[in-house]
Amino acid sequence: MFDRYQAGEQAILVHVDFPDENAREDLQEFEMLVGSAGIESLAVVTGKRVTPHPKFFVGSGKAEEIAEAVTCYQANVVLFNHSLSPSQEKNVEALCKCRVVDRTTLILDIFAQRARTHEGKLQVELAQLKHISTRLIRGWTHLERQKGGIGLRGPGETQLETDRRLLRERMTNIRKRLEKVEKQRQQGRRARNRAEIPTVSLVGYTNAGKSTLFNRITQAGVYAADQLFATLDPTLRKIEVEDVGRVILADTVGFIRHLPHDLVAAFKATLTETREAEILLHVIDIADERRSENIEQVQAVLDEIDAGDVPQLLICNKIDMLEDGEPRIDRDESGLPIRVWLSAQAGIGIDLLFMALSERMARKIVKFSLKIPPAYGKLRGELYDLNCIERESYDEQGNCLIEVKLPEQEWNKLRKQDEVHIERFIES
Repeated sequence: MFDRYQAGEQAILVHVDFPDENAREDLQEFEMLVGSAGIESLAVVTGKRVTPHPKFFVGSGKAEEIAEAVTCYQANVVLFNHSLSPSQEKNVEALCKCRVVDRTTLILDIFAQRARTHEGKLQVELAQLKHISTRLIRGWTHLERQKGGIGLRGPGETQLETDRRLLRERMTNIRKRLEKVEKQRQQGRRARNRAEIPTVSLVGYTNAGKSTLFNRITQAGVYAADQLFATLDPTLRKIEVEDVGRVILADTVGFIRHLPHDLVAAFKATLTETREAEILLHVIDIADERRSENIEQVQAVLDEIDAGDVPQLLICNKIDMLEDGEPRIDRDESGLPIRVWLSAQAGIGIDLLFMALSERMARKIVKFSLKIPPAYGKLRGELYDLNCIERESYDEQGNCLIEVKLPEQEWNKLRKQDEVHIERFIES
């Protein structure tokens, strides 16, 4: 059913420069996308236009040049660094006598290759089905034929109508399954909210180093590679932040300019962790010449998923690739951290990130000295689980003398859930 190609194909790449900034794409990024999909690039055909040609997207002369390149290099697919209409794809295919894939389909295919979790696969399939439904007519040259044979003669359905119905049924089924997965995610979020555990979400342009930073902080072993969309499925891990306590860190899919709208819609459920985060760590590849454009693209996607107003801490990553890159924290006029300069790959400046997080998220901290009798060892164990014990000793009667330091919310929660009145153990 899916219009997918297998890794290892050889392609002719097509890139057109437009004067309009909104229609312009980046050739280097496109070549990285092609490499991420496992496709070999044989040649690149470039050109300039003011507006796309209605028939071939490129001009008729450039379309002939592409067809000649396909014949010359024996390519079996043509990849456009732009979104084509179904009729444009069909016309170029007829001229080149090989498959034509646009930028949107290429990104969808990379997502399909990378999806590992059940939810991720469902979301990608839904986005693919939405995209392919507009191109269904390309697969059929016998649209006038209808089901025939004994018992099946008559009006019936055309093959195209049958496929459209099957697509609608499959999309409805996937949406129901995704709703069930989303309910499970909501239960997890409610449990974390009841426990008052804040969430910090990593966001950023694809290949900015989010997963490398995630692994450096959590030792999670998440797949990280120098390729676009290395991470697709979200991963959550607990970390400890001084003066804050336990925090959930979420690694999310990277963004890219002109991210297919169907993909954004399909992944809105997954990106709920981003919308409901207490703070976003916006990871930036500071060595990338296009970093300003990338920041704008990330902000545009955040606005689209209703996360544009969530507080951000900018993480200037890959300082080891700069000549004068030194780890540091930049602050605003009030002294609040707004940027952290570090290298996730080299492990430089990670301590500054935790310091900045602590300052941005710090809640009211309380300190107490407790004198816990031997019979209440369970309470001592609960305090150890909260990782809040500063100092511990014992007196002659065997009482445990503990100095604790923890967020006020954690202290109030401990008081509510404890079977004993913890206040009676506080030393004045």
